[in-house]
Amino acid sequence: MTDTPATQLSAALPDAAARALYLAVLREGGRIRIADVAAEDTQTVQTLLDLGLLKPYVLDGSLSAVDPRSVTARIGADLRAAGTRLLTRAEELPDQFGDLTVAYDAASRRHGRSGNTRVVEGMENIRHRISQLSEELRHEVLSAHPGGARPVDAADDTVNHARRFLETGGSIRTLYESAARLDASTVRLAARLTGLGCHIRVAAFSFPKMLVFDRTVAVVAAAPGGTSAAVIDDPVVVDFLVRTFELHWQDAEGVNWTSLESGSIEPSVPEQVGRLLAQGLTQRAIATRLGLGERTVAGHIARLREQYDAETLFQLGWQMRGAHDV
Repeated sequence: MTDTPATQLSAALPDAAARALYLAVLREGGRIRIADVAAEDTQTVQTLLDLGLLKPYVLDGSLSAVDPRSVTARIGADLRAAGTRLLTRAEELPDQFGDLTVAYDAASRRHGRSGNTRVVEGMENIRHRISQLSEELRHEVLSAHPGGARPVDAADDTVNHARRFLETGGSIRTLYESAARLDASTVRLAARLTGLGCHIRVAAFSFPKMLVFDRTVAVVAAAPGGTSAAVIDDPVVVDFLVRTFELHWQDAEGVNWTSLESGSIEPSVPEQVGRLLAQGLTQRAIATRLGLGERTVAGHIARLREQYDAETLFQLGWQMRGAHDV
């Protein structure tokens, strides 16, 4: 494989041993006899000769130091020429890969991935198609993930992919449901992603699961259970999904995920339940607001009633209102 300019530059730089020997030659007046070179320095001398920092004189059997400025000018010219060649090759790449692109598109049509909507069956095939779309990304990802906890088995891959995309100038916005704030692994993942520059908000309402790539292609669930997905590139449908996402985004709430991970903000779940109860919300309303099941909320309320020695919800709410007013 042809060396890149970066590889050539690395090869063109003298290592520590070569630098030390070159400086030693300068201390000797800029010239040493070949016969005085120690056996262990033979390879280092050859490195300096290859770089052009030493020049041999066969007649008197000596080596003379060369001005590094002349070496720098020569290597710089070589690197610029190599860079120009690589830029030219980069411009030619679309033509060189043209036949492969045509074959890929043809294969996509044969396997049912052509048209405005394609249904992909099976989790493995869905992940493969999303991975393909991710590699084609240029500008923006919009993602909506309903439910609570996020999968943690692929957290590192998610973070690494996000980092690479953001480093190219891309943008990532993600919606979670409020319950995501209650899962420690999800909070850790969100803290890592927002630390890179992703934007993640939570919503106290239900929304459809979707991924939108560059506002041109969308992936949505095609059946319950997530075992099939629809890949949509119809501009009208994709635009509708984008507008839906933007409306949900405006109604969603920002979260300081780093502080939440460290435990410096966000009250505990029982405390959140208590505060909402003190505000007069019903058990069902609290469950909806926090993204929890009603039975879970009922359990928290039961423990709060025991803690506050309250016989009724009215008494509990009244006592907790007084506690929060203190």
